[in-house]
Amino acid sequence: MKIAFFTLGCKVNQYESQAMAEAMASKGYEIVAHDKDADIYVINSCTVTAESDRKTRQTVRRFKKNHPDSIIVLTGCMPQAFPEDADALSQADIVIGNRNNHTLFDVIEEYFKSNSRIVNIIEHKTGDEFCGDTISGFEGRTRANVKIEDGCNRFCSYCVIPYARGRVRSKPLDELKNELSKLSDAGFCEIVLVGINLSAYGQDTGKSICDAVELASEFNFSRIRLGSLEPDHITDYVISRLSKVEKFCPQFHISLQSGCNNTLKTMNRHYTAEEYYELCQKLRSSFDDTTLTTDIMVGFPGETEEDFIESVEFARKVGFEKVHVFPYSPREGTKAAKMPQLTRAVKEQRSHIMIEETEKVRKAFLDSQLGKTVDVLFETRHENGFTEGYTKNYTPVKVSGDVKCNEIRRVKITGTEDDFCIGEIVNE
Repeated sequence: MKIAFFTLGCKVNQYESQAMAEAMASKGYEIVAHDKDADIYVINSCTVTAESDRKTRQTVRRFKKNHPDSIIVLTGCMPQAFPEDADALSQADIVIGNRNNHTLFDVIEEYFKSNSRIVNIIEHKTGDEFCGDTISGFEGRTRANVKIEDGCNRFCSYCVIPYARGRVRSKPLDELKNELSKLSDAGFCEIVLVGINLSAYGQDTGKSICDAVELASEFNFSRIRLGSLEPDHITDYVISRLSKVEKFCPQFHISLQSGCNNTLKTMNRHYTAEEYYELCQKLRSSFDDTTLTTDIMVGFPGETEEDFIESVEFARKVGFEKVHVFPYSPREGTKAAKMPQLTRAVKEQRSHIMIEETEKVRKAFLDSQLGKTVDVLFETRHENGFTEGYTKNYTPVKVSGDVKCNEIRRVKITGTEDDFCIGEIVNE
């Protein structure tokens, strides 16, 4: 029997789709691409924005329309956060949440026996342990995402994720060790440790994100990278330990959301702009050739023109190597959704301005790489003859010629094009 997976959202969702696929393969199912014919299609959903929910609904309906005789399974964050909305999506034959997506095989077997629709969403509860299947590979990818943390305790005023993911839970180190061993044996050059609130890893077990990084460094990976981090968790102690790990990649994606203290307070973020800036300075002084990337939200309820300008100036001051800019989107069930909203036109205008300003810094950074010789892990071969990869600090690089994926080569940067550096292989 053939089963296909379609994943929306973050690296954690990508990991969980891989885990579900491996679990189903171990039961005798054939895993096929989602654009191929399958008996079962699993949509792993995201719910971080209202647009994410719209995409989920659209995807479920499209798969059912195109494959009316196949079983459609909806799982992930959308049904977990909004079970009634997921239940109402009648095109899904099976609906489960991320809390119990590791039971996918059992639920499908139950569906075959009952031949009737199943909606089984188990609520997250305080005190839940970390659970879920592990992985031994990452289909179609050179670097492997490894989920080590789940849940969030922060309750930012705009965010529904604590309801979709529950409280902070950390993968035990012995379980992580076994998983890393399999991925190392599979030949991955790079792993990315990911989580919902990754920097909170170990809060429930007395451990630290540093313990996970140091454990990973014991294996044959050439690089160890971290997913998105919260600034107030990156203490001097954490910086000191991470700086001693030779394989650690000096690229930090640190969630900012706003460079204005008034807005940060309304968002219920747990730091000030000044504290964030001080952290950036410490990271740049503690790691060679480090890059800082972030997310910035514009048009948050109550954000004045002065607040927005302050946020733009702060982003310019930090000089992020890359910024993901997005307009605020109200989420049902959050405090911010009940606040007076800015117009769509204002949010779009501010988004355009913020993107324009941060792209100037991005371009200047890429231009500054000209003439450098760097190590690039190649990942993707394009039809136009270029092969794409990333440096240790996550600078994207393209080269022409015959270059193998999943290998690290020395490259001299000779130019830039769009959002990439262009390079030539250095034969040593």
